[in-house]
Amino acid sequence: MLAGVWGILISSCSGFLDTAPNDALDPSNTWKTELDAEKFLVGCYDDWIDEKGIYYWDCASDFGYSNFLWDHYQSIGNGSMAAGLKEVADYYTFGKIRSCNDFLKNMEAVTFADEARKRDMMAQVKVIRAYDYFNKNWHYGGVPIIDSYTSREEAMVPRNTEAEVNKFIEDELDAAIPMFMEDKASGPGYIDRATALAVKMRHALYYAKYNRAKEAAQAIIDMGKFELEKDYARLFRLEGKDSKEVIAAVQHIENFDGNGWIGSMYNNMDGGWSSMVPSWNLVDCYEMDNGLTKEEAGNYYDPEHPFANRDPRLAMTIAFPGMDWVRENGTVEVLNTMDEFLPWDVNGDGKVDENDKNKNHPIAANNSSKTALTWGKYLFPMSQYYNIWDTGINTVLFRYAEVLLCYAEAENELNGPSDDVYDKLNLIRNRVGMPHVDVAKYNTQDKLRELIRRERSIEMAGEGLRRADILRWRDAAGKMLAETLLNGDLLRPMGTIDYAEANPYKRAVVNPNRKVLIEPRSFAPYNRYLPIPQKYRDLNDKLEQNEGY
Repeated sequence: MLAGVWGILISSCSGFLDTAPNDALDPSNTWKTELDAEKFLVGCYDDWIDEKGIYYWDCASDFGYSNFLWDHYQSIGNGSMAAGLKEVADYYTFGKIRSCNDFLKNMEAVTFADEARKRDMMAQVKVIRAYDYFNKNWHYGGVPIIDSYTSREEAMVPRNTEAEVNKFIEDELDAAIPMFMEDKASGPGYIDRATALAVKMRHALYYAKYNRAKEAAQAIIDMGKFELEKDYARLFRLEGKDSKEVIAAVQHIENFDGNGWIGSMYNNMDGGWSSMVPSWNLVDCYEMDNGLTKEEAGNYYDPEHPFANRDPRLAMTIAFPGMDWVRENGTVEVLNTMDEFLPWDVNGDGKVDENDKNKNHPIAANNSSKTALTWGKYLFPMSQYYNIWDTGINTVLFRYAEVLLCYAEAENELNGPSDDVYDKLNLIRNRVGMPHVDVAKYNTQDKLRELIRRERSIEMAGEGLRRADILRWRDAAGKMLAETLLNGDLLRPMGTIDYAEANPYKRAVVNPNRKVLIEPRSFAPYNRYLPIPQKYRDLNDKLEQNEGY
């Protein structure tokens, strides 16, 4: 309910906040009542979640591809980003920080009938500021900590170290969490104690502070408010908006504040742009349905039919060639992204020939998927949406499965295998019918680490976490996994669709020995961080550039 109220407030006052600069507003006139504080709280919430990044960041990993340079993730994925390019500047803006600073400063003078509510609102803004600094610090490796200033000159300061910014984030979160009202109604539309703990958990995990990550995850578990959705696919459909698995999400209402990112994900024939699509590297990551990897499966894995006998989450995450695809009018068609020409009279000229082109083939149009794959999360079935460019589907930032996976990873890194870790993993595997963890096989810290990483990778695929994971995860030699996974060509195999095959998992006949180049990729160790945008260094000569740029 509160999310809807915020939507109304945003529509009524966001224009005012955009056109009237903060330094032109006299706090003595604008910060008088609780209603004034609520209006400025809305300004802090505006775009606090990096919604675009949730959909796009996997494109900058081995699991995805960004179709268009102007979407700002293609060059990050292939390693060609540079300080002068627009795409590296997306996360370096400080407008959100300033809004939060102003709010926290001016709230002190506002009298509330209920001081607990005042503290709760301040806690929300502290979390927003901490989360914003978390994103900046992760992407750039140290940014200026600006918690207050009265002039532009005061903001022209050098970068703090990454460790200093992390300390600031930790202190902010630790101060904010006890400030939340315990009996406040919860929901994915606003920040509460659970959301704050989720930010703390993810931040700690990213920086390998496993005790802190585990404690935050355990605190969420102990709340008893969240549970895994029984149907994995339901999480990413309109009907799943009320799921108890969701901790925090961007709220959308069709025809009012719709989610337009969904349209950009659909393939060409469905009226989309294929802006962000999964790669075949993700397909390779899924286990077989018997719990073996494809490398372990022997003849049970058929490289000509790579979608057969796999973890059910593959078919719930990826729209793959040969599957039964539900169109916007509810009709079911065989999804063909492999054949350049279709075996029927497409153009109505009475002939079946080379003029019957497949609009979904990778070379058919700019808007067709270059990997021949499309995301299934959020897109299945197409008939649930009246308008794919104005959908009511929410974008999930945190969900309970991530909490369980974080706990499992942190506990294994701290203490090695345990029933506690196995139980958390089995909860996630159980809901899709996957076998329990083979404890005889995954009986050491190293072996279990491999499984936990794979489980996290496939469970959270397409949700914006993969690049961060392969940056923070190291191999036995201490190298970032990204140094291996993002060096080399991004490829797609060629193949055809067998329309006579009744089994949708076997309709795609793939030739694993014939592959097409999508793009060459490279990743040097200095690509761990984005370059500091040149336009901001031009404004502030105290900002040092990251190594390698």
